[in-house]
Amino acid sequence: MIKAIVMGGAGRMGGRIITLISSTDGIEVVGAVERKGHPLIGTDVGQNLGLGTLGVTIDDDLSKCVEKGDVIIDFTHHDVVVDHLKTAVENKKAMVIGTTGLTADEMESIKKLAEKTRCILAPNMSVGVNVMFKVLDYVAGILGDDFDVEIVEAHHNLKKDAPSGTAVKMAQIIADQLERDLDTYGVYGRKGVIGERRKEEIGIQTVRAGDIVGEHTVIFGGIGERLEFIHRAHSRDNFAKGAIRAAKWIVNQNNGLYDMQDVLGLRES
Repeated sequence: MIKAIVMGGAGRMGGRIITLISSTDGIEVVGAVERKGHPLIGTDVGQNLGLGTLGVTIDDDLSKCVEKGDVIIDFTHHDVVVDHLKTAVENKKAMVIGTTGLTADEMESIKKLAEKTRCILAPNMSVGVNVMFKVLDYVAGILGDDFDVEIVEAHHNLKKDAPSGTAVKMAQIIADQLERDLDTYGVYGRKGVIGERRKEEIGIQTVRAGDIVGEHTVIFGGIGERLEFIHRAHSRDNFAKGAIRAAKWIVNQNNGLYDMQDVLGLRES
């Protein structure tokens, strides 16, 4: 039985992960952590989620429960995730990171720390989205420079980072395939008299409205035709299920940094 600790256990994403783990074979929740000062600190995480008493008390520091677990699942905030990974490394625990909005320095720190433990980092844990990553790489390679590329992402009005980590990942996959520097050719907004679109541009546009869970549309626009690839998330459960799948997979791997392409066997050898 794999023992999991869930960061942000009283939050929307953490709550769904814990709820789905409770009905998943081969894995159980042994720890839950929330930020210091959270009103649910010290309460049973199962009672808060309507699951009954699970015997798992919400702690305010990962160090208080880290020894109980095999793997830590973290969908919290970019400015704390590196510290959580440091704790995982110190205690030889695996980690699954779904946190987005990471800075370049934070990414570099994660890469270095992952050399000392087993870590999955993915901006989107959805199986469907990761299949779409694979498809976009393939399609971009076929279409080449003859089609304009635009990405539109939409999320709920509480999402703090923009564009989404998933949209950035999609853009990076396409940019790599087309041998373009995303920092040079990524366009994140247009207004006024901007002139003709540069052929090399990769547009990434953001929508924030209501309770949209997540929607990503990638447009390859050619002369006289266009291709559109769309992924719509109807609930957070697809992300939670992917995270659980990743957690069950990563505990048996060698030290290193992985993503969902590895988990799903989509990585080219």
